[in-house]
Amino acid sequence: MKRRDLIIGGIASAIASGLGANESMAEEYPISRADIQKVPPKYRKKVVRFYGDYPPGTIVVDTRQKFLYLVQPAGRAIRYGIGVGRQGFSWSGSAVIKRKARWPTWTPPAAMVERDEFAAKWADGMPGGPGNPLGARALYLYQGNVDTLYRIHGTIVPSSIGRAVSSGCIRLINADVADLYDRVPTGTRVIVLQGRSELVADGEAPKRRRRLLSIFE
Repeated sequence: MKRRDLIIGGIASAIASGLGANESMAEEYPISRADIQKVPPKYRKKVVRFYGDYPPGTIVVDTRQKFLYLVQPAGRAIRYGIGVGRQGFSWSGSAVIKRKARWPTWTPPAAMVERDEFAAKWADGMPGGPGNPLGARALYLYQGNVDTLYRIHGTIVPSSIGRAVSSGCIRLINADVADLYDRVPTGTRVIVLQGRSELVADGEAPKRRRRLLSIFE
């Protein structure tokens, strides 16, 4: 194996397993590491090659392909599988993370409160915890001082990753959203792409040589 390949492999390993800034904080509730077994292999977190005009630290959400990318240095990105709720398909564009929450409170929208008995019970807000639909973390997206009402959050239904679902915005399994939460500060730029985008996600790289796994053309 060439020295260059060893170095690149080492970078990828460090990116994938590196600790986030807040990961040493005590967790209020346990986060299941077994949830990943309920996620199709295609949508499990991995480091991929990435080309584009987005600087490191940018989050790019591809709602059509059900992937979220956290752009890294050296032409790479951490790719997470996502589930996309009805609200997740309702908005696209550029925003910034202005607020972050651990085990966030869930306040159902008025329309849901009217039609759903469970939601009505929590009209004033459901405290964070293992049964909360927002899961272990939430990232709140703003344009200037205006809340877009768009969220990146966890889930209590890990099997929903890779699917379009009836409620919520952009969901990741709790282990993944906790990992993302630790990696990104407030002020992080988020790009949400809807429908057909310029994103091309290749299949497995040929065994003879590593090639691009994800390409922005």
